[in-house]
Amino acid sequence: MNCAQRVHVLLLAAVCIGAAAVSLPAAENKLEKFDAKNFDHPTVINNEWYSLKPGTKFVWSGYAVDEEGDEEAHSTSCIVTDLVKEIAGVKTVVCWERDFVDKEMEEAEIMFLAQDNKGDVWLLGEYPEEYSNGKFEKQTGWIHGCKDGHAGIIMKKNFKLGTDWSEGWAPSVEYTDHAFVYKVGQKVKVPVGSFNDVVIVDESNQETIGAHHLKYYCRGTGVVHIDWRGKKTDQEKMDLVTFEKHISADEMAKARAGALKLDKHGFEVSKDVYALTKAIDTPNEPAASK
Repeated sequence: MNCAQRVHVLLLAAVCIGAAAVSLPAAENKLEKFDAKNFDHPTVINNEWYSLKPGTKFVWSGYAVDEEGDEEAHSTSCIVTDLVKEIAGVKTVVCWERDFVDKEMEEAEIMFLAQDNKGDVWLLGEYPEEYSNGKFEKQTGWIHGCKDGHAGIIMKKNFKLGTDWSEGWAPSVEYTDHAFVYKVGQKVKVPVGSFNDVVIVDESNQETIGAHHLKYYCRGTGVVHIDWRGKKTDQEKMDLVTFEKHISADEMAKARAGALKLDKHGFEVSKDVYALTKAIDTPNEPAASK
């Protein structure tokens, strides 16, 4: 890296650190107070409602409604890898997720999660890529502290009916998700089993006012069902059809490779956000700064 390039990166980093307050959320999307000092063991994610142990695999399957109102087969696969990425001084667990519509992969992403000392699970950023006919189309990544990106909470340890929180804030890429506990003590039956004492979390955002995603959480498993309510847009309905606690070494290797491929591409195509982060740690190897 020559002197001019180094100065350019330093200037971008300054923007990344200082621009988090450029676009403020509405009152109902109040930002969560983030402090790296509150994460002593961030990669141990054992929240009973949202446990993320490396080697766990989730697959949800069902349908989504497209812009024309037609139902399309939709499935999502998520693997908790043993990779780690440091963001804003906090080590995060890397999850590799892929979305399939009519069996064709339309999106792949890596998500960065950490658990604080209270037991709340935080999302510190994500890097999703969209594809068309198997070719990269665009990315909408956001990272805490870069541009308008601010971390949020995916699942609290302690809550009651009506408890609400911000799941993250990055309006430049249309990520303004807000959640609240919609119902408690519910029952649901899906292919992997029947569940009692289910908690339903309602998710909404400022981009699709009136549309709500409903996620059904069960202790020890996580999200077992996904539904919707409200405005007939962005509809999705899926069940948990696969829940594996210990995937094979080959499948973990595939997940690692998929996550690292996205990480590498992010540095190439997201110069003002992702390129300012540290590279993902591979097992037994220190992170490399970009």
